[in-house]
Order: sequence, then C-alpha cells, then structure tokens
Amino acid sequence: MITAYVRLEVRRTLRDTGFVVFGIGMPVLMYLLFTNLGSTEGEWKTASMVAMAAYGALGAALSTGTGVAEDKGVGWLRQLRVTPMSPRQVVAGRALTGSVIVLPAIAAVLAAGALVNGVRLEVWQWAAVTLVLWLGALPFTLLGIGNGYRLTAQTTGLVNVGCSLALSVAGGLWFPVELFPDWMRSLSEFTPTRRFAEIGQSLAAGAAPGLAAVAVIAVWALLFGSYAVLSYRRSARTV
Repeated sequence: MITAYVRLEVRRTLRDTGFVVFGIGMPVLMYLLFTNLGSTEGEWKTASMVAMAAYGALGAALSTGTGVAEDKGVGWLRQLRVTPMSPRQVVAGRALTGSVIVLPAIAAVLAAGALVNGVRLEVWQWAAVTLVLWLGALPFTLLGIGNGYRLTAQTTGLVNVGCSLALSVAGGLWFPVELFPDWMRSLSEFTPTRRFAEIGQSLAAGAAPGLAAVAVIAVWALLFGSYAVLSYRRSARTV
C-alpha cells in the first residue's frame, strides 16, 4: 500500500511544471551564475556544485510539504485516514516521495558541473556525492511534511520558502562560510545544511566525511521526523 501511495505522489509531483522549473531549473541556473561570474577556480566550481545540488535537494524536499497542505485542503487526508495505514506509515510514504523527487534536482546540478563547468571526479565520487545528498535530504523532507500537516497551503508555501532561504544562507550553500563573521560561522556548524553539503564536499575532495557532520544530520532528522508525526496527528483532530 505504501508503494502504491509513493508512486501516486511521485507522478503527481513530477507533472507539476512549477516544480520542474523552480525545483530543478533554478538551482542549475544559480550554480552556473555563481561559478561563472566570479571565481573560475576548479575547486570553487566543484565545491559550489555540491552546495547548489544540496540547495536543489533542500528546495525539492521542502516542496513535499506544500503538496501535503494542498491535499489537506481538498480532503485527501480524510481519505487516507480510512485506509489501514498508520500515521507513521503515511508520514513515511510522504518522506519516501520526497526522497525520490530530490534526485532530479541533484542530478541536474551535478550534470551541469560535469558538462558545462568541466568538473572531473572519479566514478565512485560521483556516485558517493549523489548518494549522500539523496540520503541527507531526508531531514528537510520531514520538515516540509511537518509544516504541511500543521499549516494551511498558503502559509506552508511561505514558511517553506523562509526555511529554504534561512537554511541555505546559514548553511553556506550560496556563499562560502569563510566569508561569514565569526558568530555566524559558529552558528553554521550546527545547521543541517552546512553539514549536509560538507559531507558531499568532503567526498568530492576525496576525503572521508567527519563523524560530527553525520551526527548533526542524524539529530536533525530525529527532530524533524518527530515534528512531522506530531503534526500529522494534530491535523487528524482538525481536518
């Protein structure tokens, strides 16, 4: 049942023109602008490629919550509650949907890096970067889902945009953290986006990711997952 649910939601999302243009095309455009208007160093193009792929995954993951909020408004959540699926299964199904739809955003930016900017990595590095960005997007999918179950469709869209901007800037996805003031750099260490991109950048540089980065992402995944389940249960009392 969960497999059928995920298949349905993935098809619905990928048929959305707005998602294709802004969720997939925008990160590619930003990456090409950031790397061709300023520094042309190979290391910067590689690091920025991973950061912008992370940004694309972040936006795609959060967009899952907007779909949840819209479904709530049209009564789809009421239909789900009469199925045998438990709250955790429904949230898990939405999380799996988010995990699938982040892949095009990640792949598009990595392809731009290889084909347009001439980024060269070993085959295992391309595979490893793709894998960690895919898995690392899960906490943001759960955050978006939590917002979708708790808020209205219009409010969810605004909140998700705000979360995307704040996490992207604080996590150094748009600008290198070395440019941050000391207090902001220290704060960035605890953001899931900073650690998310850091793991991918380490692998792209041929180094093993740090345990601290993995631990920070795991903690945020637990917090956002709990938030998503609690939001779903709360929506059951109001929808």
